[in-house]
Amino acid sequence: MSGLVTGDAVVLGLRPARLPSRALAVLLDLTVYFTAYVLVSFALLLATAGLDDAAQAAVAVASLLLVLVGVPIAVETLSHGRSLGKLACGLRVVREDGGPIRFRHALVRGAMGVVELLMTFGTVACIASLVSERGRRLGDVFAGTLVVRERVPGARVMPVPPPPPWLAGRFTGLDLSAVPDGLWLAIRQYLTRMDQLDPHTGAVMAARLADDVVARTGAPAPAGVPAVAFLMAVVHERQSRDAARAFASGGVAGAAPAPVPYGGMPAVPAAVPAPPAAAPVPPVQPVPPVRAEAAAEPAPRATGFAPPA
Repeated sequence: MSGLVTGDAVVLGLRPARLPSRALAVLLDLTVYFTAYVLVSFALLLATAGLDDAAQAAVAVASLLLVLVGVPIAVETLSHGRSLGKLACGLRVVREDGGPIRFRHALVRGAMGVVELLMTFGTVACIASLVSERGRRLGDVFAGTLVVRERVPGARVMPVPPPPPWLAGRFTGLDLSAVPDGLWLAIRQYLTRMDQLDPHTGAVMAARLADDVVARTGAPAPAGVPAVAFLMAVVHERQSRDAARAFASGGVAGAAPAPVPYGGMPAVPAAVPAPPAAAPVPPVQPVPPVRAEAAAEPAPRATGFAPPA
């Protein structure tokens, strides 16, 4: 990465392009330009068949300068430093301060390119690019430009290992607000790369990071919990809280449950609605004795209608 510093004391994170990628981009550009020059020359040869030799030579030189010099300058000016070859290779020409180039920058680069690339078959440009710390050729030096890489491969994000199941919910009530982002980043980097470290070195780093977390939270780690498992559980708890704040809101189904005090049982909500009062049960009326005559009478046929009480 380039260490350029602007007048406002801002460090530019530019990635200068090196000789292989630049040579490939120039080769693609020259292939396209020479193909266009051949087609244009053939068309002009047919159009100027009736002219004398001097006129045909003048037209040939003009077409050579137009296609191999004028067209690259116009393309870099209009595309702000992206020619066909550079676009295919993910490169771009910028000023030394990181801004887009203008016509004068493209003009100086194109004029020097005739000497560096065409007359010497790229020898001068290759030597200058190898000697330069940022891979610049003479045209870049005189124009005050720099060829940078636009497509930078992204780093693969490794997931943080999950904590042991027996630590689930143990740190729900732990106060993590005082833990800085730099410490979280260090813990995440350690957990994603701990398999690549020496066992002794990894254990020492885990203990140091766990001590930093304990010092920030003010609560000691549970006895018997390894430092690595403690870090995994704390990071998992922070991720769970971030997800709850992002996707849950108050009064919506699926909201995050109330926090559990650190090392204790789940807290009882402050306001619990009381169950509705039961309706009073009426007293049971005594059943009068049944006379023998009434018992002998046949029971009336059921009609499905219940008399009012």
